[in-house]
Amino acid sequence: MVRNPERRTALVDAAIEVLAREGARGLTFRAVDTEAGVPPGTASNYFTSRDDLFTQAGRHIHVRMTPDPAEVSEAMRPAPSRELVASLMHWLLQRMVKERTGYLAMLELRLEATRRPELREALTDAIRADLEANIAFHLEAGLPGDADTVRLLYFAMTGLLIEHLTLPEVLGEDTTERLVEMVVDRVLGS
Repeated sequence: MVRNPERRTALVDAAIEVLAREGARGLTFRAVDTEAGVPPGTASNYFTSRDDLFTQAGRHIHVRMTPDPAEVSEAMRPAPSRELVASLMHWLLQRMVKERTGYLAMLELRLEATRRPELREALTDAIRADLEANIAFHLEAGLPGDADTVRLLYFAMTGLLIEHLTLPEVLGEDTTERLVEMVVDRVLGS
């Protein structure tokens, strides 16, 4: 197997773009090669099968969607409060709107994980680790609430993001922004 980490990353990023645009059925080695702008057959030199390609995309997508540590530091400058939690939830919404492709690809990967055990394992491990890291971050930062608060925010925001990124006209921009405030108020208590 070929060992060029930069090329592998470029191919996995191309796979994420294909997933978001074409869905799981459109994720082929040829589509990844075309998206990455590499010669035909390149992706098949890096991934042993479509399952491997899905799994590698599932492992990499979290790296792609993780905010820059400097941005996190900037966002965390205000004192821990309900307002800061709301600000962080709005920031999450903005980040996911900017990374719409990654989020839509994540939805495709989640659906595909119901049929691919190796992908399910990779996504479960990655999402569980992200959630646990978010809980630890929240608690260590002294933000209001406990671990269950973070879990409730996670589930509420996940549903809101799915609706907003797949069918934005259902809620509309103003309603989405208001709902973020309502989620924080209801979870933390106003």
